[in-house]
Amino acid sequence: MGNIVAIVGRPNVGKSTLFNRLTESKEAIVNEISGVTRDRNYGRSEWNGREFSVIDTGGYVTNSEDIFENEIRRQVLLALDEANVILFVVDVEIGISDLDEAVAKMLRKMDKPILLVVNKVDNNQRIYEASVFFGLGLGEIYPISSINGSGTGDLLDDVVKQFTSDEDDTEVDIPKFAIVGRPNVGKSTLINTLIGEDRNIVTPLAGTTRDSILTRFTKFKHDFYLIDTAGLRKKGKVEEDLEFYSVLRSIRSIETADVCFLLLDATRGIEGQDVNILNLILKNRKGVVLLVNKWDLVEKDHHSTEKFKKEILEKTAPFQDMPIIFVSAISKQRVFKVLETAMEVYENRIQRVPTPVLNTYMLDAIEEHPPPAHKGKYVKIKYVAQLPTHAPTFAFYANLPQYIRDPYKRYLENRLRLKFNFKGVPIQIFFRNK
Repeated sequence: MGNIVAIVGRPNVGKSTLFNRLTESKEAIVNEISGVTRDRNYGRSEWNGREFSVIDTGGYVTNSEDIFENEIRRQVLLALDEANVILFVVDVEIGISDLDEAVAKMLRKMDKPILLVVNKVDNNQRIYEASVFFGLGLGEIYPISSINGSGTGDLLDDVVKQFTSDEDDTEVDIPKFAIVGRPNVGKSTLINTLIGEDRNIVTPLAGTTRDSILTRFTKFKHDFYLIDTAGLRKKGKVEEDLEFYSVLRSIRSIETADVCFLLLDATRGIEGQDVNILNLILKNRKGVVLLVNKWDLVEKDHHSTEKFKKEILEKTAPFQDMPIIFVSAISKQRVFKVLETAMEVYENRIQRVPTPVLNTYMLDAIEEHPPPAHKGKYVKIKYVAQLPTHAPTFAFYANLPQYIRDPYKRYLENRLRLKFNFKGVPIQIFFRNK
């Protein structure tokens, strides 16, 4: 199951900068005004071969003093509910503040690994000053500077040691499908439609994780797990956190799945949050089938589906090669097609292209359209191999791999897609020195 690391702490201690360093992105908005991280940010990170999700829980804090503490309490509780490991960030320049004390008091009651990260430690004097934080009673401290990265290696070494093992002995090796999407797009209804009332056919698996229930589906000659995160326990006061929870739930189910059904609401079209979830699926290199739900509620003419598809693909560019199916969970329209398509995408994702076939075809495509020369130097690609990974990954061996740019990478990906069926599956391409 996927591991989630949550970053908590009061405003302006450098949570977003640490988030950016861990996910190597500039996704969080970093700004001097406290409480500026409005979006709950989530990204992917990898250390010592272990992949995990990182959540920056900023954005909960409004600027008025009296609600400060309540907001932080909610932020921490949200993170604790879903994360495997918590990074509690404090600021060496300020020392221990009342808010830090309040957060520490909550964390001391938690039964989860908590790593106390002392930020802005960028010289020896400050390493000495950081020791004051032992006073919070959370054990070991990790002095780091999230701006220049010092100390983050030791921190990450200890973060990944806390992860649970990825293996789960109770599961059978069959495809896992997850239904993800924004709140209220009809995920629960679709799951009930698929499973039907005939609950004795499906065996919920005890002890997989408390977050996603795996339901075994063995009808209509299919055999797979459906990851049901939609009908999970309801939170108190969940309205304002609905988007946040749906994102956390999505992360969990996406990481567990082989293929994701991304459910859109036909009456609303494709929105920013849908594109975020799609990007999360692609970042995790999972298969995707796009389902446009509530299609029965839309006024249609005979160009409707094409027009809708075009709108979707404009927003999901550059990733275009995925099945889009118009469904109605309530009237069961095209539900069986959904299952067939998911199985096809699953097969596409695990397929191996024989090396001779791959080289014959791709080297011809490269000869037909060679990589552009760089400062008079010619780039020659000599050999292609599919790497033994859980999602389609190809290595192109070349004399000057560093000079191959993204547009050419896209050309190679398009040629691969043209010849081999990778519909619904992200492809990774690496260039290596021959």
